[in-house]
Amino acid sequence: MSEPHTHLSQMQRLLQIMAQLRDPERGCPWDRKQNFHTIVPHTIEEAFEVAEAIFSDDMSAIKDELGDLLFQIVFYAQLAKEQKAFDFEDIAQAINEKMIRRHPHVFAQQSFMCETQLAAQWQRIKQQERVAKKSAADASILAGITKGLSPLMRANKLQQACAKVGFDWSELPPVIDKIHEEIAEVLVELNAAKPCPIAVEEEMGDLLFSVVNFARHCKVDPESALIKANQKFEQRFRQVEHIMQLQGHNMTSANVTLMEQAWQQVKGKPAAND
Repeated sequence: MSEPHTHLSQMQRLLQIMAQLRDPERGCPWDRKQNFHTIVPHTIEEAFEVAEAIFSDDMSAIKDELGDLLFQIVFYAQLAKEQKAFDFEDIAQAINEKMIRRHPHVFAQQSFMCETQLAAQWQRIKQQERVAKKSAADASILAGITKGLSPLMRANKLQQACAKVGFDWSELPPVIDKIHEEIAEVLVELNAAKPCPIAVEEEMGDLLFSVVNFARHCKVDPESALIKANQKFEQRFRQVEHIMQLQGHNMTSANVTLMEQAWQQVKGKPAAND
């Protein structure tokens, strides 16, 4: 493992590379024309690529993807520095101070606290921070749950926040009943004489929200579960394509019966991530 000063040297080098890429005269044309808003999609994509690398248990890929994500932060820092708003040191200082402030049980030598007490303390400190920022006008327990999260993640966090004040089912059966109720409501809209796309979308959203709630009650992270489901589906479908190719069938012209047979054949095999 490298010594701390080596990390600092590489960090400074990265900051210098970023500044050079943004140089008005000799920088990269693509990097020079970017701004805070145009980079956001790339930041989100890089975060998901980190998650994919982690779920693949590929340490080399994790290292590379974390580097790409770090570069995004450095990019924002350079943009802010150019606007004389803040720089990378300010970002590091802010997170250092926040972590120390939010962990008094570690840095202030408080007595031992259980997990429930820690969660309550965390929320109390976050509320104090909102007051300090004069953002307490929104006193809702949902304040601070960013709209920039993926829909699955935000639904989960909204539900978690409500559960902390007791707005939640204490047992699993009503959670499952709610899913059946939402499925029925989707079908009502679909079977209407003239289905309304907006109504169908709304009911489908309610159904998805209920499924996230089911996952939460099962102590399953819906984002992680769907990532793994996507990976499993892709792995299996690629095997279906391989089987069809071996049988001399073209995927674009093969009938669904042949593909279903291949799919069942693949499902009968032990999958790497099953």
